[in-house]
Amino acid sequence: MSKTTVVVGAGVVGAAIAFELQKRGRQVTLVDRDQPGLGASFGNMASIAVSEFMAVSRPATWKKIPRWLLDPEGPVWLRPSYAPKMTPWFLRFLLAGRPSRVAEIEAAGASLCVRVLDDLTPMLDAIGARDMLTDEGCLAIYETEAEFAADRDHIALMENYGFAHQVLTGKSISDLEPSLAPHIAKAVLLPANRSIRDPYQLVLKLVEAFRQAGGVFVSGEVERVNRHGGGADIVFAGGTRLFASDVVLAAGARTRFLAARLGEPIPLETERGYHTQIMAPGISMRHSIIWPERAFMVTPTAGGIRVGGNVELAGLDAAPDYRRARVLVRHAQRALPGLKAEEASEWMGHRPAFPDTLPIISASSRVPGVWYATGHGHLGLTYSATTARLIADMMTSARPPVDMTPFSITRF
Repeated sequence: MSKTTVVVGAGVVGAAIAFELQKRGRQVTLVDRDQPGLGASFGNMASIAVSEFMAVSRPATWKKIPRWLLDPEGPVWLRPSYAPKMTPWFLRFLLAGRPSRVAEIEAAGASLCVRVLDDLTPMLDAIGARDMLTDEGCLAIYETEAEFAADRDHIALMENYGFAHQVLTGKSISDLEPSLAPHIAKAVLLPANRSIRDPYQLVLKLVEAFRQAGGVFVSGEVERVNRHGGGADIVFAGGTRLFASDVVLAAGARTRFLAARLGEPIPLETERGYHTQIMAPGISMRHSIIWPERAFMVTPTAGGIRVGGNVELAGLDAAPDYRRARVLVRHAQRALPGLKAEEASEWMGHRPAFPDTLPIISASSRVPGVWYATGHGHLGLTYSATTARLIADMMTSARPPVDMTPFSITRF
């Protein structure tokens, strides 16, 4: 019987891993319950956010959480019915905010972020998609000097790790992005934080290149992985089985169910995010913008302008509440007064998140031949090519270019 590597999950992370392993000579089968790219990768904010490695859990965040949770238009919303299920995750989140742990998390995040463009551009070249990466960066905007001062820790962190940025005021802001409101007091240009012209199309291109190299895609919902002897049985809903020599679990937030059935529970939650895709926005934009105080982003992508962000904690099964998306559009119109919300569609997706904000990129600690690539939070697209490189290095006994200890499943 021929041996196959199975990658479970055909979002941008799983597709990148499948492509990289196939390129390195493995025979790979990519599996997903849906068609490729229809999960979080379909609706992400298209940002290559190389400067976003700041630990989320920290005293400054803790002080804001009560206000955020009480504000119906705030950046974080916890559905009351889901609060009991969130308690263990939230306690781990608080523990991740200890000063010594914050420093470790940020060093680990920086070790990935510094590699992102060096890993992403060769992957795009290999699939004939280099033109999908924009040349323009991102503008972080601040309505007041107080907002800018509140984000000073983030700017200092970028300075500490040598990430390029430029503080702008007045006319220098409008010269770069004329559609921004004149009352924006300051902006920080993040030149390396580029965008993808259409993240869903990127997944499709990865899968197409993977198939052309001999890879196979199978549609089906994986219920469990049974490890035995020299391989594993991938068991689908309905009882169909697929034999594999090794398995990569990259199924986003649903990876936690497969891990639990392997006897290896992981504290993986979904941070539900919303977007509105506007195809007749009435304005043009050169850069993506992010407003840290209001925790949303606006990106020119997928043939229009996408407004998204927010964190809703409500689990995998609750129905979307598209009021969240409409709040974000109103916020965006304050920053971009000419923005119209015409020919628009709304979307909700599931970001897989660990309480310490770092992904797991790791071999299983209990089951030989099982690997994890999950929990990338808001940085799945950003880390996709780097994760593929690191997983492929470990699986082919090459030495990864970064210390993988911080991303091990054993940290939980």
